[in-house]
Amino acid sequence: MSSPITPGIKNPFRRRFFIFAVLLALAALAVLLRYAKIMLAPSGSPSEPYSRVFVERGPILDRNGRILALQTRLGNITLWRPEAPDIEQLAAELAPILETSEEEILERIASFPSDFIYLRRRADQSVLRAVEAAKAEKKLRGVGIEPIVGRIYPEKSLAGQIIGFVGDDNTGLAGIEYAFDAELAPADGSPSGSQIILTIDANVQHILEESAAKAMEENMAEAVMLIAADPRSGEILGSASVPGFDPNDIRLSTDQQRMDRPAIWAYEPGSVFKIFSLSALMDSQAINGDSVFICDGHYEQVTNLGERITINCLGAHGRVRAREIIIYSCNAGAAYAADRLDAQSFHARLRDLGFGARTQAGLPGETVGFLRPVERWSGRSKPTIAMGQEIAVSALQMVQAATAIANDGILVPPKIVSRVISAGGESTPYEAAPPRRVMSAETARAMRSYMVDVTKDIGTGWRANVADLSLAVKTGTAQIIDPLTGAYSDRDFIASCMALLPSEAPSLVLYEVIVKPQGASYLGGRIAAPSIREAAEALVDYLGIPRGRNPQVSHSGEVGVEELPVPRIGELMPDLRGLSMRQLLPLILRDDLHIEISGNGWVRRQNPGPGSPLGPETVITLELE
Repeated sequence: MSSPITPGIKNPFRRRFFIFAVLLALAALAVLLRYAKIMLAPSGSPSEPYSRVFVERGPILDRNGRILALQTRLGNITLWRPEAPDIEQLAAELAPILETSEEEILERIASFPSDFIYLRRRADQSVLRAVEAAKAEKKLRGVGIEPIVGRIYPEKSLAGQIIGFVGDDNTGLAGIEYAFDAELAPADGSPSGSQIILTIDANVQHILEESAAKAMEENMAEAVMLIAADPRSGEILGSASVPGFDPNDIRLSTDQQRMDRPAIWAYEPGSVFKIFSLSALMDSQAINGDSVFICDGHYEQVTNLGERITINCLGAHGRVRAREIIIYSCNAGAAYAADRLDAQSFHARLRDLGFGARTQAGLPGETVGFLRPVERWSGRSKPTIAMGQEIAVSALQMVQAATAIANDGILVPPKIVSRVISAGGESTPYEAAPPRRVMSAETARAMRSYMVDVTKDIGTGWRANVADLSLAVKTGTAQIIDPLTGAYSDRDFIASCMALLPSEAPSLVLYEVIVKPQGASYLGGRIAAPSIREAAEALVDYLGIPRGRNPQVSHSGEVGVEELPVPRIGELMPDLRGLSMRQLLPLILRDDLHIEISGNGWVRRQNPGPGSPLGPETVITLELE
């Protein structure tokens, strides 16, 4: 019989336990000392947190050099609880600095299970300086600054879904920040990353976002998308998606607000799609401009299997040709026209127009939409697709297909990135897919002429008319499938409008989609067409598109542009007042300067003032207006 185990350090099991406990205690002590050393900033040396050497993530700019994303030095405000003897006093001292209430600070402290607490993540320079000043006065005991690099977005919510945002480690998580993370991040051994120059114009983007926000409010809609593109180059000049968000603080946004709907969201386009289905039917010579169809208020067909297919129309339009199908948005006419072409050829034509495939515009997460293979089509598929149902598209795909009608049959894939400029100054154009002919010039011109008639009194798009300018327009209204029933909803719709202008030789494509309007009307001709008109009025003037009261003037094409002066900063602070954001870019990209910028436009105020001495840790503050 074995003797019982007696307690004591000499027992081997007890000895192992004791050794393990000692090692665990030493490890815990090491961690605590490490936190105390790194996280707690000595009150007597406020500049210590900024002694690290940071590499620069490249900026993102619009087509005119306006800065949309820029690297800056930020800091996390931390608290080491054992060093704070009076939490209530600490909250009172910190509340005005963080622009929050004492109660909120106390709640945050109480919610953390450990003694090490993050009071504010990604605080900007003004907050960090206020914290340091308070600590220099022997306040904020236990509070420290954890220096990090981060991004600021000077235009705030402007183009937020396009630009995207970065995580705490300064790695792109969405938008261009994510899609071009490898280019924006500095390469090994390089102090800075590449610049990404977008095709969008910040002023165009602002016009679109204002117009889209107004449309959403007036129609009590869930969301609105509004895109402007140059069909000749495929360049996206602006892409609004509201509601939006401010990438400077993604915590205040939802997944829906951060979604880049024009690229990611797939939906049934409704009657706007008729300009593409009718173009495909005409170009295949299944029908022509003189082909006549009878609309008595509905389409009806009996398949070989005895299935009766019925599609209702908005009215009895009588004898209609392709022109009237577009003008009146005749469902029955489009369905009867689709019967003239076999399913395989119709499917192939739609694929040629880019449906069922990504546009490769340069945006992450882009949807392919929904265009089923012919083998999975039913007897209803062809006539239903012809009128814009049983197919899902993205707004980018719709704009891409519209370029073929605008360019006399040549489809130009869209792009959102213009070029990438390396840290060494080498500029590389972004290569989109090459243009390709997808229909004859005659078909495209005929469709544009039909769309011009849509803006006349008898058409569905007369509310889109712009004075002294000819527009090619198509409106649409689509039902949305109720996910609970699997059937089309009787209250949720998508209203849309497509416009090409000027119609004779389009240089601008405008496309608006209003999601789930809840106002007095849900019809595209009633609510999307007027919104398109307002956006077109503003853009025509801004872009200088010629019209009756804004005639085009001939010019040799040669313009002398004076080179922008590059400011120099040495031991003394120069006078930067009056300089633009673009002129400041060489200074912003320098890794030996600490520059904080607020506002946009031109420098109106600066600190330090002109002639002041500059040290290695001096923070230069510039206010732009």
